[in-house]
Amino acid sequence: MLTRIDHIGIACHDLDATVEFYRATYGFEVFHSEVNEEQGVREAMLKINDTSDGGASYLQLLEPTREDSAVGKWLAKNGEGVHHIAFGTADVDGDAADIRDKGVRVLYEEPRRGSMGSRITFLHPKDCHGVLTELVTSAPVESPEH
Repeated sequence: MLTRIDHIGIACHDLDATVEFYRATYGFEVFHSEVNEEQGVREAMLKINDTSDGGASYLQLLEPTREDSAVGKWLAKNGEGVHHIAFGTADVDGDAADIRDKGVRVLYEEPRRGSMGSRITFLHPKDCHGVLTELVTSAPVESPEH
């Protein structure tokens, strides 16, 4: 089932300034960055460490590219901060179905494309004690892309 904390998503108003804070304060560097038009975000993945299952743990910094995106709406309501937690899994489809069978609402009927070619879905925060929770099946990563 779930194998690791894949990433913690942090919503921010200014991606470049937030990246610089994490670089200058903690020494974290950008491993990958992209714009996800479907999700309406510009993002940077800062790698924290490798994990025993061959994956890694990241901080995902998210800047909305439009006000009507989920992150844009969340930022307008809550301000900057932790937006979600993501758990890694080898089988996002199977684990999402198992969790749905336990009475937790899964927000996407079919997993969608996430960062670095991953497959993702989200669990409703009202069913997860107020925490927006993401399930992630990572794509194989051979080298950093910027």
